Amino acid sequence: MPSVLVVEDDQFVRSALIRHLTEASHTVRSVGTALEALREVAHFRFDVVILDLGLPDLDGSEALKMLRGITDVPVIIATARDDEAEIVRLLNDGADDYLTKPFSVEHLSARMAAVLRRSRAGAEEATPSRVIRVGGLSIDPLRRQAELDGYQLDLTRREFDLLTFLAGRPGVVVPRKELLAEVWQQSYGDDQTIDVHLSWLRRKLGETAARPRYLHTLRGVGVKLEPPAPGAPPRQGPPA
Repeated sequence: MPSVLVVEDDQFVRSALIRHLTEASHTVRSVGTALEALREVAHFRFDVVILDLGLPDLDGSEALKMLRGITDVPVIIATARDDEAEIVRLLNDGADDYLTKPFSVEHLSARMAAVLRRSRAGAEEATPSRVIRVGGLSIDPLRRQAELDGYQLDLTRREFDLLTFLAGRPGVVVPRKELLAEVWQQSYGDDQTIDVHLSWLRRKLGETAARPRYLHTLRGVGVKLEPPAPGAPPRQGPPA
């Protein structure tokens, strides 16, 4: 059952989208601002985001760039704007598709189905079938599931990608530039993006930067993941 985030400030349009998507057996969450959307994708996994551009707190084009900094979830732009140059720019900035209002629910359904097919096909091609094990960590890239000491981890899409990339190179120090390129698909960016995701990931692994177990940051060099050393501090409770 695909999970959809609707980002739309017009209550009438928002209610209509929620009703249609729910009737089509989608799990739907909805927000009316860009900041709420960023908070949602940071804490929940979605299969697709439907993003309006005319948001009250931040233009949707800027929201798209910020979303792309923390997740690679497919994004369909839904807006009344129809300028071709803007459409091209948004697609180049990371949008997966673009719908101009007004549009029919059938049109939206067809676009969503196409985007989800591409997303799933890409994930199946990109992820190896083998399960990665490092200490008490067990990561299945194909099923996109991760466990720690038998407990399933509730990770966002980007957290899972980051953990999988590092776990596939246990003990290897990965430069931040390489993390940006391989996990975020960006040739440059803000180190704070990596730090924030590492902080969230550490919390879910039951560790901290001051008392690491799996994730180790080498200041000015990069990040590595390795099994806890003998005598390492115990995990702080079950995974968050």
